[in-house]
Amino acid sequence: QVQLVESGGGLVQPGGSLRLSCAVSGSIMAFYAMGWYRQAPGKQRELVARISRGGSKNYADSVKGRFTIPRDDAKKTVDLQMNSLKSEDTAVYYCNMESRPDYWGRGTQVTVSS
Repeated sequence: QVQLVESGGGLVQPGGSLRLSCAVSGSIMAFYAMGWYRQAPGKQRELVARISRGGSKNYADSVKGRFTIPRDDAKKTVDLQMNSLKSEDTAVYYCNMESRPDYWGRGTQVTVSS
């Protein structure tokens, strides 16, 4: 049974940092691209960052220069390091594994507020 479990969300002040982690079980993560998505209230889910199985990275324009997406295939984790957080980064963040079918975690809440 494949499972993706996110952790690391919480409340942070504007300008602060958080590191999210996604742990994969039941599958070989190294075979697949991995992504982080987010969904804010009343908005569609959007891609935040993606890393291919070869390590190529793509970021949404809104997070370029602030977020990074490292992966550790041995540990079967993919993280999202978020720096210089803004209120508009507030959302539920989801981890995705681009397998066939693809798999999603249940999400972790990130709230950026003073």
